[in-house]
Amino acid sequence: MRAIVCPEPGRLERIERPMPEAAPGLVAVDVKAVGICGTDFHIFEGTHPFLAYPRVMGHELSGVVAGGAASPDLAPGTKVVINPYLSCGHCVACRKGKPNCCATLKVLGVHIDGGMCERILVPEENLYPAGELSLRDAAMIEFQAIGAHAVRRSGIAKGDRVLVVGAGPIGVGTGIFARLAGGDVTLMDISEPRLGFLADRVGFQDAIRAGEDALAEIDRRTGGDRYDLVFDATGNARAMERSFAFVASGGTLVFVGVRNADITFSDPEFHRKEMTLKATRNATRADFDTVMSAVRAGHVPMDALNTHGGALDDLPEAMPAWMHGSEPPLKAVVTV
Repeated sequence: MRAIVCPEPGRLERIERPMPEAAPGLVAVDVKAVGICGTDFHIFEGTHPFLAYPRVMGHELSGVVAGGAASPDLAPGTKVVINPYLSCGHCVACRKGKPNCCATLKVLGVHIDGGMCERILVPEENLYPAGELSLRDAAMIEFQAIGAHAVRRSGIAKGDRVLVVGAGPIGVGTGIFARLAGGDVTLMDISEPRLGFLADRVGFQDAIRAGEDALAEIDRRTGGDRYDLVFDATGNARAMERSFAFVASGGTLVFVGVRNADITFSDPEFHRKEMTLKATRNATRADFDTVMSAVRAGHVPMDALNTHGGALDDLPEAMPAWMHGSEPPLKAVVTV
């Protein structure tokens, strides 16, 4: 079968591999669409901290069951959304119903080879019937599930004043599901063109450009109260530290993005505000279901989010072009 491998930073290759067949506990899925994530760009650049090369990337996946499932809901030919988080099922997190932060979690396309290929083997419990969703839309569920999980963990209340820092795919997904939960959402990003696009195409009219004047602008807009709920989806240590200042007294800061760095903050200010700080990681079946339901109901502007596309075979040339273009993709989806 065809596959795209990253043998080392800065290079993608087209290769041939044996076609895998279903095995005990594993279902064969013919991959049909792959979403390209910031993680994939980091792997390509060589900046991902927990990765061994060579690696077949790809964790935002949809496909069609080829065989091996016990459930009648996953008969051959069934379209599926693939949950790429492979958990152990018995560690302390899994026993608490939190397989998204399993102590030995492996993610397709990161810790083990992923879905930039024609066929992949996946545990049956990681396959969710896509129903009437298109294969493109099914490949765009996972990144939004991360945002939906962050919103669910946040304890958002209807009418909360919400700031999402970082308007990449994960931040936009977080903003969409915070808005659906009744939050009054403002986006912050360093890119004015990105904020303008999101205002025009996704309906986020309230936006603040990140920079030295951002806090003054926040105080102007909120009368000095700042935000009840702040989601930082930047994955940038300096931005994450600055986000503490954006939170209202009694408010909550949620780190959606992650960085391989130490984060510091003022303990007196943290206590003065009686702030809550939360981390959020990946997503669970409940979050995938939330996103699929919202997409089916027409609450998510999927066409607007999918800004780039192409064929898997073209990825060795397309990925560098996307990365170095004037405006990087919000979400690129390639077909297999």
